[in-house]
Amino acid sequence: MTVDMVPARELLLETRFDAADLTKLRLRVDELASVAGLTDPRRAEFVLAMHEVACNAVRHGGGVGMLRLYLSVGSLHCRITDDGPGFDADIIPCSLPAPDTSESGRGLWLVRQIVDRMKIVRPSVGADVTCTMLLPLE
Repeated sequence: MTVDMVPARELLLETRFDAADLTKLRLRVDELASVAGLTDPRRAEFVLAMHEVACNAVRHGGGVGMLRLYLSVGSLHCRITDDGPGFDADIIPCSLPAPDTSESGRGLWLVRQIVDRMKIVRPSVGADVTCTMLLPLE
């Protein structure tokens, strides 16, 4: 792939966060998603997905994470990374876990259902999750 074929990206937000930042982060991502052209109800779903992944980063990833929100042609992306033990996509159940048989797994299952694409990378340290929503055609 040549450099000319790489889609242009516009970074909207890059910030480290911890549990105390989650509410402000949710509001900021909602605001930027709106400016980017994502409309409700998909904007609310995108913000919910971001919040679920960010909470997982805080809970399982060492208490802090890094969020990068960026635009590429026709889509909005939220990439969250952390320094925890990481995980593979195969831990996400194929169907909604029953509340009486599982203590976790519902958040990532939900994220996968509501975003257009979910990419999980397991680097040597931590987790790397990118959620993508397609923007409406103008």
